[in-house]
Amino acid sequence: MKEDDLKVICRNRKAYFEYAIDDIYEAGLVLKGTEVKALRQGKANINDAHARFKDGDLYLYNVHISPYSHAAIDSHNPERPRKLLLHRWELRRLLGKVQERGYTLIPLRMYFRDQHAKVEIALARGKKQVDKRETIKRREQEREMDRAKKRR
Repeated sequence: MKEDDLKVICRNRKAYFEYAIDDIYEAGLVLKGTEVKALRQGKANINDAHARFKDGDLYLYNVHISPYSHAAIDSHNPERPRKLLLHRWELRRLLGKVQERGYTLIPLRMYFRDQHAKVEIALARGKKQVDKRETIKRREQEREMDRAKKRR
């Protein structure tokens, strides 16, 4: 998926550090009008968000979409659960994986493709503290190599 075609609204920067990503899916969002306008202003946060199954459908929880600045008083609830739109076969596959021990669904980024708001959902396993230390160590080594290249 090319970044050129997308207008990225927000990213979950901690996701790759906290989780080991296995699969990535693109899902549509069921939104209200004021939520779409707030997203176009870039007022969203998905850092603490996760997806869960409820009554056979997939919902995104803890996504904060700030109220639209020019909306009336009866604007949307910023933290309401939002339904995700996926193909039925994708939902069945994800439900089977999530029922396995250790898997969770987290959003990686939210963006507009054409006029439609989309979210990139990752099937992920939580990293252990040792794995996080290895990630930090590898990042430090890459920085050192970059610095060495710049000095030459």
